[in-house]
Amino acid sequence: MEKDFIIAGFGGQGVLLAGEVLANAFMLDDKKVTWYPCYGAEMRGGTVNCGIVMSEEEVSSVQKSKADFIIVLNQASFDKYASWVRKGGYIIVNSSLAKKSDNQRDDINYIYVPITEVAQEKLGNIKMSNIYALGVLAKVSKLVSVESLEKALYNVIPPHRKHLIPKNTEALKLGYEYDLLKV
Repeated sequence: MEKDFIIAGFGGQGVLLAGEVLANAFMLDDKKVTWYPCYGAEMRGGTVNCGIVMSEEEVSSVQKSKADFIIVLNQASFDKYASWVRKGGYIIVNSSLAKKSDNQRDDINYIYVPITEVAQEKLGNIKMSNIYALGVLAKVSKLVSVESLEKALYNVIPPHRKHLIPKNTEALKLGYEYDLLKV
């Protein structure tokens, strides 16, 4: 069972870190994984995305034109990647920075969560939005646990930022606990 993921936003939102944490969590769960970062030369403020492919067997390819699960953290990413969601797939939309589409597809699942707003209100830091979104993804996908994501934080976050792991763990748990019935 191969599953494809895309995380997209603008530079500075921690898109690549979130992708690396997700890929590492899958590896901790003994899955085969690829992680493919993509960013423009402008970096902070420019568009950034990464693809993660997870499988029980060898991964077929890195770059995909369709994904089962997509997290979009801003409007430009929503506009670009909504069409990339595979039939029956999910798109988790940061409704703090992207508005609902008037022409939604009826063959995919839209999960609108005010990710940035919740990160600011509940965690006191919008920079936790990326990890909060991973918590939502864990709940929606049922393919990775909060525990594996938490362990991955310890593997991915550099030593000089280890003091942020407790806050990131809180962000994961809050994202996982988000009431999807509100959506």
